[in-house]
Amino acid sequence: MKPEFENISLIKNEEKKRFEIEIDGHFAFIDYRETGHQIALVHTEAEPELAGTGAASAVVEKTLHYIEGHQKKLLPFCPYVFAYIKKHPEWKRIVDEKFEGYDKL
Repeated sequence: MKPEFENISLIKNEEKKRFEIEIDGHFAFIDYRETGHQIALVHTEAEPELAGTGAASAVVEKTLHYIEGHQKKLLPFCPYVFAYIKKHPEWKRIVDEKFEGYDKL
């Protein structure tokens, strides 16, 4: 994660069902579904003003830390999150082994 994102807080916006970070009034976020011990990440997005800044990657990394810190298992349905974990295989440790694409990570 780029240093400029390290001190930005991750918000779990339960009303909108998304994890989000805010940079200069603009958001990068991941839509999620939570059931019991699992959190499914379904869609990652950064507002156009944040394109190319690394904000999407930062919100993914912060969300993975949140999931691990809350002892949940990840279901990475979002293609961006799935690709992030492939690129950073150390995060496979929090993916639920029952996830259909687990062996492709």
